Amino acid sequence: MSTRDVRKNGTSIWLDDFSRAKITGDDKHSLPSRIAHDNVVGVTTNPSIFAAAISGAQEYSDDISQMRDLSADECVKKLTTDDVRQACDLFKDIHTSSKGVDGRVSIEVDPRLAHDTDATIAAGKELWAIIDRPNLMIKVPATIEGLPAITSLIAAGISVNVTLIFSVKRYGAVIDAYMTGIEATFNPSHVHSVASFFVSRIDSAVDTLLKESSNPGANQMLGKAAIANAHLAYQLFEEKFSSPRWSQQIERGGNKQRPLWASTGVKDAAYEDTRYVVELIAPETVNTMPQNTLDAIIDHGVIRGDAIRDNYADAIEVFKSLSQLNISLDAVTAELERDGVKKFADAWEELLSSVRSAQRQ
Repeated sequence: MSTRDVRKNGTSIWLDDFSRAKITGDDKHSLPSRIAHDNVVGVTTNPSIFAAAISGAQEYSDDISQMRDLSADECVKKLTTDDVRQACDLFKDIHTSSKGVDGRVSIEVDPRLAHDTDATIAAGKELWAIIDRPNLMIKVPATIEGLPAITSLIAAGISVNVTLIFSVKRYGAVIDAYMTGIEATFNPSHVHSVASFFVSRIDSAVDTLLKESSNPGANQMLGKAAIANAHLAYQLFEEKFSSPRWSQQIERGGNKQRPLWASTGVKDAAYEDTRYVVELIAPETVNTMPQNTLDAIIDHGVIRGDAIRDNYADAIEVFKSLSQLNISLDAVTAELERDGVKKFADAWEELLSSVRSAQRQ
């Protein structure tokens, strides 16, 4: 089974899909089934996933009708935290057997706070207290303002999933923020973190620029940027977590902040639908997969072992070639971060609007 091969080669499979129906269902796509049969050892949520799950869904209508006296924000907080707590309980045994590495469920702070450090810290602590499960992870966007929030939450002993990372440079700042938090926390062995590095959106953005280019060599670079970007991120992970600074935290029981490959569903039908899994297999990584991508891996994924550590030189060459074509990865990733923050905030506003409408019915 391909999913078993994924895990054997060091990559944990998390599901990037979530709803109450998946928690309580009994079909092959339910979380209990995924855990039992498909080697799924964690789940991630985001504002867009919650908006799709809750808006108009019948299984939430009774709860929403009973919360007419609450604000839409309070109602959504209750719905989402209740569901995440229940999901945490589904993964309890995996969390225990993996000594806290897996069995994780992530919930994001209100995405409208992405540029407010203090509010992000407060929201993260509130969600941690409300859900009250050791296998929870609080998702914090990797904006400039999010970096000190990451440090503060980690220092407080709260496990964090850092989201919306697009550039290798920002990823380095995220690792530093994590290490600073670990250095300040009382018991680092209890704290875990992942750094969610977004993949497919890089290819979507860069390929658009390549197709607009008049340079005859541009077509040869299609579909290469995202995987090269992720490979260089993993190289940085290896460097940072083999440094003298980190070795001091190993002695205190510190856990590495694992790279998590997010946005791994293929957006261009011309590409193999398993590429953002197969090409990103390496030790101490996580791949959070949309349902369709996970099903593709189960059906026809071919895992060839570690796909990253022998390819650093090729990744560097991809970056050089893109630069020669006047494509700035810095500009691309900065725009993707702005767009990612906006999309999550818009999804949250849509969810709140949907809940307000349901409360009036």
